[in-house]
Amino acid sequence: MSVIVVELITLDGIVSDPDGSQGTPLGGWMFRYGGKAVGTEDRFRLGPALDEGVLLLGRVTWQLFARIWPGRQDPYAARMNAGAKLVVSRSLAHADISAWANSKVLDGDLVDAVGRERRDVLVLGMADRLRTADLELLDVAHVGPALLTRYRRAAR
Repeated sequence: MSVIVVELITLDGIVSDPDGSQGTPLGGWMFRYGGKAVGTEDRFRLGPALDEGVLLLGRVTWQLFARIWPGRQDPYAARMNAGAKLVVSRSLAHADISAWANSKVLDGDLVDAVGRERRDVLVLGMADRLRTADLELLDVAHVGPALLTRYRRAAR
């Protein structure tokens, strides 16, 4: 089992609203400055980990993805939709996650749950949680670099 973090972040530490869906003034920076559209291919070369592992998502990322991925019909979307998903949230109930197949709210402690997992864990969009989690579990980090911006920075 490996813990693989994929974080869309600018060179100066910006993580907020990379796709522009939150309507912030500088939102959408990943699509303007990040090259090919995110989500059109396995650009981080996750390979079998994407198919056989489990996605670990924070609530905000899960809610965004649950609106986007189920309606897409391309091969990469099929992989995203078929995979197991664990959602880290204190506010979502188990009944609230039916919008995206194979999703489950993580019960208990984040670090303990990741430590018990037998599959590869792909951590997506959890910059706020990562700064508090035990990073000794981290095996690989993929960072989606983009040009410098001026907006919410990741934890320092």
